[in-house]
Amino acid sequence: MIRVLIADDEGMIRSALAALLRLESDIDVVAECADGEQAVAAALRLEPDVCLLDLEMPGLDGVEVAERVTRAVATRCIVITRHARPGVLRRALASGVSGFLPKSRGADEVAAVIRRIHAGERYIDSEVAADALRDERSPLTDRELDILRAGRRGETTGQIARSLSLAPGTVRNHVSAILAKLAVSTRQQAVIMAEEAGWI
Repeated sequence: MIRVLIADDEGMIRSALAALLRLESDIDVVAECADGEQAVAAALRLEPDVCLLDLEMPGLDGVEVAERVTRAVATRCIVITRHARPGVLRRALASGVSGFLPKSRGADEVAAVIRRIHAGERYIDSEVAADALRDERSPLTDRELDILRAGRRGETTGQIARSLSLAPGTVRNHVSAILAKLAVSTRQQAVIMAEEAGWI
């Protein structure tokens, strides 16, 4: 029996997927979690064979959950997402994720991927893999990327400045340059764009 943990902040999707997977004779859904923190705690407690993790969750996202879980226990992780962007795939693979697929796949396909991952294989959705071959070079400097990394959780300009040993005015100047280069209006939009492209 393959013991599976499901984490998705959308309750209806989580419950429906759990119910469909429970119909499989060789899959047992041992936990359903509504966010990343719950998923980490449950995975460390239950040590499931496979974690099926939504990418976009409040707090810790699916990739961050996978990184924490795979460092601590012998659990394999699959990330599912509605927006399968190449940069996210690169970040997921670097974090030890074993499988990556879009939410558009049916429950039977998800079950098949769970079996493959449990058997020790890796699975990357073919559409996502093809997109990932595109080269997306960052227009930002290393310092600008450092600033986005330091502020990816909504840290203030002062907090970013302290963490990077910069003056607040220098941080503000870099943020202005980042917004202009990426043609976005907020730092959070810049962070999202940089994460999706795999720059940070």
